Formats: sequence, structure tokens, C-alpha cells
Amino acid sequence: MAYLTTQAGQPVLILKEGTGRRRGREAQRNNIMAARIVAEVLRTTLGPRGMDKMLIDSLGDITITNDGAAILDEVEVQHPAAKMMVEVAKTQDDMVGDGTTTAVILAGELLRKAEELLDQNIHPTVIVSGYRKAAQKAMELLDKVGTKVDLEDRETLKKVAVTSMASKAVGNARDHLAEIAIDAVKQITEQRGDKKIADIDQVQITKKEGKSLFDTELVRGIIVDKEVVHPGMPKRIANAKIALIDCALEVEKTEFTAEIRIKDPTQMKAFLDQETRMLKDMVDKIKASGADVLFCQKGIDDLAQHFLAKEGIIAARRVKQSDMEKLARATGGRVITNLDDLKAQDLGKAGLVEERKVGEDKMVFVEKCKDPRSVAILIRAGLERMVDEAERAMNDALSVVADVVEHNKIVAGGGAIESEMARELREYATKVGGREQLAIEAFADSVEIVPKTLAENAGLEPIDILVGLRSAHEKPRGYLMGVDVFTGKIMNMRDNGVIEPLRVKEQAVKSATEAASMILRIDDVIAATKPKEEMKPGAGEMPEGEY
Repeated sequence: MAYLTTQAGQPVLILKEGTGRRRGREAQRNNIMAARIVAEVLRTTLGPRGMDKMLIDSLGDITITNDGAAILDEVEVQHPAAKMMVEVAKTQDDMVGDGTTTAVILAGELLRKAEELLDQNIHPTVIVSGYRKAAQKAMELLDKVGTKVDLEDRETLKKVAVTSMASKAVGNARDHLAEIAIDAVKQITEQRGDKKIADIDQVQITKKEGKSLFDTELVRGIIVDKEVVHPGMPKRIANAKIALIDCALEVEKTEFTAEIRIKDPTQMKAFLDQETRMLKDMVDKIKASGADVLFCQKGIDDLAQHFLAKEGIIAARRVKQSDMEKLARATGGRVITNLDDLKAQDLGKAGLVEERKVGEDKMVFVEKCKDPRSVAILIRAGLERMVDEAERAMNDALSVVADVVEHNKIVAGGGAIESEMARELREYATKVGGREQLAIEAFADSVEIVPKTLAENAGLEPIDILVGLRSAHEKPRGYLMGVDVFTGKIMNMRDNGVIEPLRVKEQAVKSATEAASMILRIDDVIAATKPKEEMKPGAGEMPEGEY
């Protein structure tokens, strides 16, 4: 509606012609519906028994996964409220790296319950206020029941990593991938003041088809996806000294236009000899520093390659900046921008530098570094789809181990912590009273969507499971009781090895509550029209007046 009507019945044009507008309950319902549809898409993927989605993009590329963030990243969502749900998944993935599906289906359920309250004429502001109080109470509970972990306890860390990969199609290789993830995170962990920092961006993941998942390996160094520039260079150097250079080994072209007049052939020879000398001087500087491996971010001239090969130096050119930074962290070297500044103390060290053929490509492996602050994981699998899924599984495993290292607390999985939240929130709701009580009770019912969905996806009877969980949580240490989707029994999840980082659950509750609150507070949607593209005569339509 682009106008308002005065008391005299005269329409007053306010908005641009063609602008769409939805108000009040209609706008709310529309937004809630859109967000719930997104949640419904992901719902069947939750848990070890969840299903996969096949996504085909506009170019015809196929992705098969049940990773919430990957699914929503591939799906091109149009509706603005649905886009907020995509943002929930992205935030969850960026912050903690796991629990994306949980966050989205929780937000969807919060909105479904809110819709029921709206039907009872409860104001959106009251619902939002109740939800926020419930989320705050849930945070307190999580902090209370979270258990600290000894970071040297590999067994517990392994259980956390395996739990995060339980829903991924990596089969029996989970244990192998979990071990690699733990070793990688431990290697890159730094102590800053009284905090431990594990930045998983320092783990380089390289994918190559061929062999099996069990051939996935951790390289205590970096894999440079480049081949050695000259066939005359050695292919392997032990106890390597590595120069990292951010300048071209080429004769620079002048920035201004110049003309060189040569009157006899000797001048021509002198000109070419000077070029050769300049390149030879560059190589001599590298040799003088004691380096026998060179990684260059820019280009290396053909003649310079020849001189490097003669000196027995391995070289790779046009190495990515991110790889250069990781090489510096792994080898302990410094990236030099001027060859004159290259000294022996700037060189990085590695036990072995070797060019290897992986699949169809050649790569340079820089490994056996003494104490690398950056490491690489080479993922192998038989199929392209499997390699991609293994990468997603590895990212999840790295993220959850890093979460435990940085925020040293874990909780029981399998819907245990959600059932405990629901129980606590129902008790809390009675103390709050008033209309907000209904909103807090709705929040308590909503968090139970996680165990309910786990049961549904495993082919179990969700009502029986929920009743069993509520009964188990009334007993001492009930907060550890969750649903075993393989047996259909209510079991102690900690003993069963189903453990999740506290941080994942905290972030899921925060993201879901904020998204639901934001969508509920919208009561007016004003959508501008897209500008019409003027059609040129002859482009499918005749100009006016010409028939």
C-alpha cells in the first residue's frame, strides 16, 4: 500500500508507487513462516542418524552434506527473515565452528512457540523480554554444569572431536581424523598472558583425491602447492635453511619510457651482460646467506632459475601470501622484502624439504620443523565429494578442540544439556510469574527440540524419549542423561563418550535467541520496487507508436 487515507477519504501518496508493504500480524506471520521453513530444511540433518542434502548450484556443481553452515551457504535465500537464519548459521560457524544446525532449529522452534503466544494476544515485547531472561538463565546453568578438562587428557579431547564428526559421512576414519585434529591444535596453541589461544587459521588444509581417508596425514610444517621452478634443481634437501622473499628475482622495468640507442654489437653485449650480472648478484646474495631453499612471493626470471639450479638451491615462485606467513610461523624464518637485508638469522629451518607428486600435482613439502607454530593437514579420499566432506569434518573437529583449549569447559551431548535447561527454566518460570512466565515456559519447550529431533531422525518415538529424559533429569547427576540414538535408551552421555564444548552450546542459545527476538520485533515490512530496465527498440519490444 503506497498511500494513507485521510478522514475525508482523500488518499495521500506517501511511498513510491509500486512499493510493497505488510503490516502487523501479517508481516509477523510472514517472517516467522520464512524463518521456520529454513529451520525445517536443516532439521532432518541433526545428529549421527541425520540425513544428507544434495545441493546443486547454478553451474550444476553438486554438494552432498549435512553440515548446516555448508547447506545454508549453498542455498540462495531471498526472503529477508530467512536471510537472518542464514546469518545465525554463519555466526555460529565463525565463532565456534560447530553447532550450526542446533542454532538454526532452536531459532525456528522459538519462533513457532512465539507464534502460539501471539495467537493468545501476548505482545511481542513481552515474549522477547521472557526469551532474553530465559537465555540469561540458560547461560548461568551451562556455566554451573560445565566441567573443566585437563588439556593433557587426550582421551576426553578425542571424544569431543569424534562427537563433532558423528554426523559426518567419514565412516571408520573418525578416530584417525580426531587424533590428527588434536595434534594440530596442540601444536599451534600459544600462551598469551594467562590465556591460551588456538587460532585454527594457522592450520593449513590441503585436499587431494586419491588413496583413502586413512592416508590423511599431519605435516609438522607447510605444504606449498607449487612445483620446483627448474628441472635442474634438487628435489630433496635435509636440514634445510629456508629464505622467504617478498621481492621479484627479475630485472625491474623502469616506470618511465626510455629509449636505448645501440651503435655497435659490443654495446648490445654489454647491455645483456649487465642484466645477467644483476641476476647473478641476486642469487649470490641468497647463497651468501647460507640458504639452500627459496620461496618467493613474486616471479623468478628464467636466468635466475638457472643460477639457482647451479648453486643447488630449491626454489618455488608466486607463493601465496597466506602460505608465506604460515611458512614463517612454521620454520621460524622472516619474510624479507629487500635482498640486501637477507642475513643468516632471517632464515627458517626445516628437517626436510622435498618435492612430491600427490595425485596429478607436484607439491613442495616443508616438514619436520622443530617447533612449528603453523601446521598442515593433507586430506586424502577416493571421491571428490568425500574429500570435501572430510574437510568439513576436519574443520569441525579442529574448531571444537580449539574451543575446549581456549574455554576449558565441556558438557554432555545427546540432548542431555538441553533437557536440563528445559527443567531448570520451567522451575525459573514459576518464580518470574506474569505473562513473561509463558514466554520462559515456551523457551523451555523450545530447547527440547534438540533431543526430540535426535529421536525423530533415529526413527525413535520422540514423546517416549522426552518423557524418559524428563524423568531421568529429576534424579541426581541427571544433567548427564541424554538419548543414545543407536540403542534408543536414555544413558549417561559422559560415560558414553558424547561430549561437546560448553562454548558451542552457549553460542547456539545466544544466536538463536537474538535472531528470534529480532524477527519478533518486526511489525512492518516496506519493500521498495526494483527499478524497471528500459528496453531499447529492437530488444524484443517495439517502440511505442510503431505497429
